[in-house]
Amino acid sequence: MKSRHKRMVFIVVGLAALAGAVGLIMNALNSNINHFFSPTEVHADAAPKDRSFRLGGLVEVDSVKREDDGLTVHFRVTDNAEVVPVIYTGILPDLFREGEGVVAQGKITSDGVFLADEVLAKHDETYMPPEVADALEKAELAKAEAAAGTTEAVEIPATQSPVKTQEGI
Repeated sequence: MKSRHKRMVFIVVGLAALAGAVGLIMNALNSNINHFFSPTEVHADAAPKDRSFRLGGLVEVDSVKREDDGLTVHFRVTDNAEVVPVIYTGILPDLFREGEGVVAQGKITSDGVFLADEVLAKHDETYMPPEVADALEKAELAKAEAAAGTTEAVEIPATQSPVKTQEGI
């Protein structure tokens, strides 16, 4: 075999190995991605049923109930349009409170209850994760549209925004 042919075979084999490695890396990364969903999206069946995802919103006021074991907590997450019941077994973050922002990671059951593996709370009184802020804003717009009885976009003035975002810091 000529040296030119050997070089071409080496290049083709190298490119095939590189393509295979990139494919395996992309597959591994894709399977480890946790997507974020709001309660409205969960009720619209946009959330996956068979894999873990993140649920974000506000902890509904007067919804936190603790079981006798001291670790299992039942609460509801809302985006001011829809509500998803959550069950979490573990120690909650110190900043977990009713009416405050929360992101929970876990899976949804067939009866619509979110089984959380991890619960994250906001880190101070003015910050809210951007995904939660966007979901709450969309829910407020949808609620305003439904109240107005129209499908046209309804604009909420910035002074009436129910969501504190990082820009306000």
